[in-house]
Amino acid sequence: MLAEIKGLNEECGVFGIWGHKDPAPIAYYGLHSLQHRGQEGAGIVVSDGEKLKAHKGMGLVNDVFGKGEINDMYGKGAIGHVRYTTAGGSNLLNVQPLVFNSQRGSLALAHNGNLVNATSLKHQLERQGSIFQTTSDTEVVAHLIKRSGFEDIVDQIKNALTMVKGAYAFMFMVEDKLIAALDPNGLRPLSIGRLGDAYVLSSETCAFDIIGATYEREVEPGELVIIDDEGLRSERFSSSPKRAICSMEYVYFARPDSNVDQINVHQARKSLGKQLALEAPVEADIVTGVPDSSISAAIGYAEQTGIPYELGLIKNRYVGRTFIQPSQELREQGVKMKLSAVRGVVEGKRVVMIDDSIVRGTTSRRIVKLLREVGAKEVHVRISAPPITNPCFYGIDTSTKGELISAVKTVEEIREEIGADTLEFLSVEGLQEGIGRPVHLENRGQCLACFTGQYPTEIYPETDHPHEKC
Repeated sequence: MLAEIKGLNEECGVFGIWGHKDPAPIAYYGLHSLQHRGQEGAGIVVSDGEKLKAHKGMGLVNDVFGKGEINDMYGKGAIGHVRYTTAGGSNLLNVQPLVFNSQRGSLALAHNGNLVNATSLKHQLERQGSIFQTTSDTEVVAHLIKRSGFEDIVDQIKNALTMVKGAYAFMFMVEDKLIAALDPNGLRPLSIGRLGDAYVLSSETCAFDIIGATYEREVEPGELVIIDDEGLRSERFSSSPKRAICSMEYVYFARPDSNVDQINVHQARKSLGKQLALEAPVEADIVTGVPDSSISAAIGYAEQTGIPYELGLIKNRYVGRTFIQPSQELREQGVKMKLSAVRGVVEGKRVVMIDDSIVRGTTSRRIVKLLREVGAKEVHVRISAPPITNPCFYGIDTSTKGELISAVKTVEEIREEIGADTLEFLSVEGLQEGIGRPVHLENRGQCLACFTGQYPTEIYPETDHPHEKC
């Protein structure tokens, strides 16, 4: 489903490659495959072994590299980033990878996630003389690296990472190496692959398929991966890792053809739909999913219940991003431009509408209205995740409880608000069972904070008003 009408913004995406004769075009295609994780800005930095060269801009990957800029970027390694839209702060200075130059060399870094103690660290660094050029929490890490006192870049990074808290998949690049790091809870996904003799890293494995790389393994929580001309080696910067990967990666964010921590996203969503059918059955004529992220769950629900799956809702793939319109009437029209209900499928039918989440409720209300306008006899809404009752501080753009309808209204009140005949959510236990992560791990190795309010890291007082994420 489109983030512009849904209310959940995608996380960022990072990609890296080292040891390839033409890394920039590979990074370009890698970022294309991660475009769903961020549409506000994109950038690539390459290293030729002696210096770094960067190009970045606002917009989609095609927009940023639409004039052949990639053809002038030569080297042996590259890192890239796609950034998602936040509520304000759209600024070229915040587009990553960020690049910092000093007498000892240059440093580029890209970040997927959010640092929950960024504000306190920034205040501390400013008192010590640091001057910040962006509003991104990522820049804090660059200052910590340069002030670490260590000579070697690997030791500098390890020291800096011991001081930051929150969610992060980091990629760092200096002239002669690429370094990746995953936070001790492994909140963000990050995988390692091979392309010939080159190593590649990506937020999602779908990028490996696009560029023809083979999957090797996941970056482990608390692991530092160093790649240079000698190959790949691993070190640890955290002695007590405890996996708590974001549940919404499986529910909503990741592409269906990606494997997140070795679990295929499509199969996980399909299983969530089956679990939802067991928990919340209803008599109906057809099942339809809200495209695109809910299609897999809808197929699973239909298979489990025996109710036919139909394309009752169609997404218009040629509508670009639009600004929020000032009137309610124009906002409703904007939704219709992006999503259409199919009268020939829906008219006179009892419809089960499967969606992956309800954030503010406005989108669900508009979609239910679309289905009724084309003649749906009944609309039963089923959500393939538990109610989102708590804000996320780790990279999803829901930072206050007040903007979450499930935090302030009961399920029955939400049903009335969206105009559905019935409404049911998947249970937390059903979510875990459907995704199918290892049972021996605490919370099955998932972060459930947005559903339960139990956060895997300490939440700092300033976290309610974080810096620009990513």
